[in-house]
Amino acid sequence: MSGCGGSDGSWRTYNWSCNDEGDAIYAVGRDLTERNELEEQLRQAQKMEAVGQLTGGLAHDFNNLLAGIGGGLELIGLRLAQGRTDGLGRYIAASQDAVRRAASLTHRLLAFSRRQTLDPTPTDMNALVRGLESLLRGTVGPGIELVFDLQPGLWLTRVDANQLENAILNLCINARDAMHDRGTMLRLESANRVLAADVASDMSIRAGDYVVLTVQDEGCGMPPEIVQRAFDPFFTTKPLGEGTGLGLSMIYGFTQQSGGQVEIHSTPGQGTVVSLWLPRYQGQETIRPEPPPLPVASQPRLLEGQRVLVVDDEEAVRMIVSEMVTDLGGIVLTASDGPSAEALAAEGAPPAVLISDIGMPGGMNGRELGEHMLKRWPGLKVLFITGYAEQSVLGDQALAPGCALLVKPFTVAAFSRKLAVLLKGD
Repeated sequence: MSGCGGSDGSWRTYNWSCNDEGDAIYAVGRDLTERNELEEQLRQAQKMEAVGQLTGGLAHDFNNLLAGIGGGLELIGLRLAQGRTDGLGRYIAASQDAVRRAASLTHRLLAFSRRQTLDPTPTDMNALVRGLESLLRGTVGPGIELVFDLQPGLWLTRVDANQLENAILNLCINARDAMHDRGTMLRLESANRVLAADVASDMSIRAGDYVVLTVQDEGCGMPPEIVQRAFDPFFTTKPLGEGTGLGLSMIYGFTQQSGGQVEIHSTPGQGTVVSLWLPRYQGQETIRPEPPPLPVASQPRLLEGQRVLVVDDEEAVRMIVSEMVTDLGGIVLTASDGPSAEALAAEGAPPAVLISDIGMPGGMNGRELGEHMLKRWPGLKVLFITGYAEQSVLGDQALAPGCALLVKPFTVAAFSRKLAVLLKGD
């Protein structure tokens, strides 16, 4: 037997039958179409609110940065047109500072979206933290006691060391700001942890061995509703103008992209504990020692007489990199895509250095171009430059020997240092 209809207008079907013992068995079905549609509308509204918050924050920050860059360049142009060179240095410095802040903002956004280009290497986290000690002490100030509790025999983890340093610095700055006059101690603790399957499932990461760095403060703490939003982009509890709200979201994206997780626990009035879980590295690749800086006098003509192929589909970038190479003594060849670069390299003497963007048109990305040219000229040095790269383009494997990576935008000094290390070899 069956029946249908509901007092609330929803559609129901009732089915019942009797088993051999005469017991009634009931089944009720309900059409949930309307409820599902309402839930989907709510999810869409929440998604649009998040997009609006993200774009609004971006527009605010980038308008400020563009005002600094554009205003500085315009004033330089006016002074030069007037034949005046006095005071140009401060306009240049202001524009360069705005560019640096814009680069930091875009890197944090890419970290949040897990699309930043990482250069992971086996890393001793204890050594990295110890190397930051003087910077961290200067950052938190003399009124806060900085305590290091680093476990001996800590496992290696394979991460981008620069991004890990940025994450640690951001956490310490947040802790300092949260403490104000409340707390006197900031603790950094490292430990080896084995994560069981059930706990790993709750944390949404794989079971296994992890290296954990914990930053604990004695600050004001956060209520649960704030903790839930802590990793949202552009969400900040700091006063207007004192924070972009991208610090924790950047850390979240970086740890996720590195195969790890970040945990946050906080109690109002007692402080906050943030833990970075990063997978243990058990491969054969060794830690690359940081090469000693070259004498300043030896850097200006690093590429003296060497043929350098510069490949980028952006004409402005291609022009600027070519000028940098020329200033370093190199003989420049330029191409806008992979196929034309290969054809150009085949003419005359082979290039000594390839400098290539990663994401390019023409059916061949920069990594593929580098692989093709390394097969033909194994001694070639390759410097990849990129501002954005999908993992499928860059790949998850370590860069081949003789290759290096430089993230846009970069300074002349950073470009020269990277080339110096690349030409010297591991």
